[in-house]
Amino acid sequence: MDFSPTEVQEALAALTRRILAGQVTPETLGPHGSGGFDARAWTQLAQAGVLDAALPAAVGGGGFGLLEQCSVLIEVGRAVAPVPYLSSVTQAASVLADLGRPELVERWLVPVSRGSAVLAVALGTGFTASAGRLSGTQTAVPYAAFADALLVESPGGVHLVERDAPGVTISAQETIDHADAGLVELDGAPAEPLGDLARVLRLRGAVGLCAQQLGVVEKALELTAAYTREREQFGHAIGAFQAVRQRLADAYLDVEAVRLTLWQAAWRLAEGLPADAEVATAKYWAAEAGHRVAHTAVHLHGGVGIDVEHPVHRYFVAAKRLEFTGGGATGQLLTLGGLLARDEPAAVNPTA
Repeated sequence: MDFSPTEVQEALAALTRRILAGQVTPETLGPHGSGGFDARAWTQLAQAGVLDAALPAAVGGGGFGLLEQCSVLIEVGRAVAPVPYLSSVTQAASVLADLGRPELVERWLVPVSRGSAVLAVALGTGFTASAGRLSGTQTAVPYAAFADALLVESPGGVHLVERDAPGVTISAQETIDHADAGLVELDGAPAEPLGDLARVLRLRGAVGLCAQQLGVVEKALELTAAYTREREQFGHAIGAFQAVRQRLADAYLDVEAVRLTLWQAAWRLAEGLPADAEVATAKYWAAEAGHRVAHTAVHLHGGVGIDVEHPVHRYFVAAKRLEFTGGGATGQLLTLGGLLARDEPAAVNPTA
């Protein structure tokens, strides 16, 4: 397997980085724990053509796949940008595009590609379906506070629910880093059945989280390495001390572990190969390494590392949120253990 980025991936990443560097600033992010959706950055990404990644080429889209979307998500993580690319494009729009239903393309994919719509994904056991209507509750659904529609899992499959439909109540919630999440309450809300899509939504979501976490820890390590070259103690830059160098080296290895396992999982999923074990492995490293790198960044920055107004703190809280979203390190090990216990080929033979 060759994990070298293609020209398309490199171009998308460079374009996304340039846009977010100009749009996402401490002023646009707002105070710690506030905001959660930068509509201006979302619109700018749309105008540059970044958001049409999930649209089929037949309807004017770029026809990009999961690997290209991961390249974009890495840059979203590097900028800690409050944009719903993961839920709207990598999960919802990509799955809707695969269904090949023109009415869904026109109603939702085109508005997403233009930056005029946001889609959220609510996966879990909180909802039940009856006669084409959904009822139930789920808390902390990412970007639900700003969503125009949601893809909601129930025992009967995944359904599409519009925010303005009767019986839909969404209350904004604050998470560790932003205020983008929502408490979703459905009471007999009309829902359009889409089929058995929960597994693919879950796998794509996990890989997307890993990509975003890679961007977060990669940038956090860069900021920390730069700080240790400048900060002096006892007449020397603290980066000259052996203990500091060792922590930076360990953090580098952690970042590279996230990178390698992410691309392995993303490639297998994009190729339609069994990827459950690879996705769980990547999410384990995103959680475990994310935890360690985040704490290394804060510790080596000293007192300023715990200042909520300092840039490094944004990377700390972003890494912590991504660590636990979709299940932390222990949950991923339990998943891997279950696959091994069942002797699943995807778990015991990476080339199966």
